[in-house]
Amino acid sequence: MVRYDSLELLLALSACKGWRPQQLDVKTAFLYGILKEEVYMDLPEGSRLDGMVAKLNRCIYGLKQSPRDWYYRLVEYLGPFG
Repeated sequence: MVRYDSLELLLALSACKGWRPQQLDVKTAFLYGILKEEVYMDLPEGSRLDGMVAKLNRCIYGLKQSPRDWYYRLVEYLGPFG
C-alpha cells in the first residue's frame, strides 16, 4: 500500500533524475516469514477441540508481527546482493 502523494513524489523524482521506476509485488509475502517467537492461536471453527490450540511456525495475515518478520527475512536474503 502506498499513499497517492508518496507515489506522485517518487514518480516525479524518478523523472527528474532519469531513473527507471520498478515495482516488486510478492503475493504471498507473509507466508514466507518465519516467526521469531512462539505464537499460539485458537483453532478455526469446525475443527475446535476442547483445550486445543495451534502453534504457528510461520507468519499469517493478521498477526501484528508478520510484516516485521517478513521484512527481516527479506533483508537476510537481499543483504548479500548489496
